[in-house]
Amino acid sequence: MPIRLACLDLAGTTIGDVAMVERAFAEAIATQGIVPGTGAYARAMVHVHRSRGCPTIDVFRGIFPANEAQAQAASLTFERSYEGVIGRAGLVPPPGTVEALEKLRAAGVKICLTTGFSRTTLDSVLAALSWSDKVDLALCPQDAGRGRPMPDMVLAAVLRLGIEDVRQVAVAGDSESDMLSGRRSGASVVAGVLTGVHSKERLLKGGATHILDSIADLPCLVLGRDLAETPVGASAC
Repeated sequence: MPIRLACLDLAGTTIGDVAMVERAFAEAIATQGIVPGTGAYARAMVHVHRSRGCPTIDVFRGIFPANEAQAQAASLTFERSYEGVIGRAGLVPPPGTVEALEKLRAAGVKICLTTGFSRTTLDSVLAALSWSDKVDLALCPQDAGRGRPMPDMVLAAVLRLGIEDVRQVAVAGDSESDMLSGRRSGASVVAGVLTGVHSKERLLKGGATHILDSIADLPCLVLGRDLAETPVGASAC
């Protein structure tokens, strides 16, 4: 069954800003009294790493489980910090990303960008990228109901873009939560990308059907290739 929709993660997959995101998380928790050099800080950043791909607000709720006000305040600081970095440094996609998007769309594959960021942060990212002619849709958890690892964003993309069968979907991301979301949605391709935060082993644990060195390899995988030729855990190209 041909792939008609590619749901692609943002940070760590189609934009190479892993360090920028983690710095924004660090600044956000520091405003709530968790500062570098402490055990609390180390534990919080481990949680951030493990939870990458999940909704930003849910990550902070995991750090401040008994204080919703703190979680909301930290989330707001994260947004301001990350948007400030974007304004100063811009965003640089990994090599081959733009070409991959163009190849997929030229072949009739619709593109949906998915993220754990809030709508405010997502809009800032889209404005910085100027990709309006390269993607068909961009979704955050607020748009779909629930964020990753739930399948809602992928399924929302299927509905909004008129895809007939979830098996016509490819999901690609750099985190375990991306993989879980893709498998739960019923997508036939769930590709783990090694340009982001989680290891090959972690991606396979989440249910990756394929492992790619970068998103630049995705067109090779989904455009007219017999998926059975590529074993689970192997690079497609």
